[in-house]
Amino acid sequence: MAITLADAKLNTQDDVDLMVIDEFRKSSWLLDNLSFDPVVNPAGGGSTLTYGYTRLVSERGANFRPLNTEYGTEQAKRTRATVDLSVLGGAFEIDRVLSNLGPAATNEVTFQMGQTIKSARAFFSDQVINGTRNTTTATGFEGLSKVLTGTATEYKAAADWSTPADQAAAHNALDALDEFLGLLDDTPSALLGNKKTIARIRSLARRAGYYSRTENAFGQTVEAYNGIPFVDLGAKAGTADPVIGVDGKAGTTDLYAVRLGLDGFHGVSTTSGDLVRQWLPNFTTAGAVKRGEVELGPVAVVLKATKAAAVWRGIKVQPAAP
Repeated sequence: MAITLADAKLNTQDDVDLMVIDEFRKSSWLLDNLSFDPVVNPAGGGSTLTYGYTRLVSERGANFRPLNTEYGTEQAKRTRATVDLSVLGGAFEIDRVLSNLGPAATNEVTFQMGQTIKSARAFFSDQVINGTRNTTTATGFEGLSKVLTGTATEYKAAADWSTPADQAAAHNALDALDEFLGLLDDTPSALLGNKKTIARIRSLARRAGYYSRTENAFGQTVEAYNGIPFVDLGAKAGTADPVIGVDGKAGTTDLYAVRLGLDGFHGVSTTSGDLVRQWLPNFTTAGAVKRGEVELGPVAVVLKATKAAAVWRGIKVQPAAP
């Protein structure tokens, strides 16, 4: 049975674990909504953290059959794929003298824990889009940018969203956006972009009357185009660079659409069900400097059907460099 971070929270009794899970959820729409299939069993001799699956590449059609004739034959196409689960997160060290200075909500332990969670969340979002397997360290997994390259859902229609559009240009942009969304096998669960693309989609949605706002479980605003949430994936861990980058010379960027689900785009985890773990510094033992850690995983993401995700390459969102 697939689980989300919200499900993992229900099985957690420790107050700090609850806090850590909530911090991951409320700082990332993707982590709050992505389902993880707990199917990889790392126990036992010779076991691995590899998940094998079948990806639907192209669907088959159907037709009428005149009486006294046979149907023509055709087959849906699929391919075998594997992904290796990896753990991600970070560690920090704190001197015991600094550990309890200030209010509990802002002391050094709380601050460093929050910053480590923030960086782990950002790193996961980055890997979902830009990830690639590091064969040297045997870590990481392939992100959507690599998986979708050369597929039927890699959309490359020219688009210039670099300046505010007049009414006619806005309608043309909406037509192109709907054509892009039509590449998927069903209504996408979200549009994933950066600040520039999300700002343009927000503007287009308002012009067309397809803009809506709702609140999530944490009271945060979730914006949507025609009922499809659009999500800014933010910056990469430890930098100000967006997860979905902008080509500084051409002024172009990409936009992703995903349909979440066990038959579409989802996460995988181990059978232990421990998606998030934390280790607080232990200041009850000797030693002036203590270590804390936050970890997500082992996890990976998989695309079960090529048409469950799409990428629009080369959207111009700022003037090209001279």
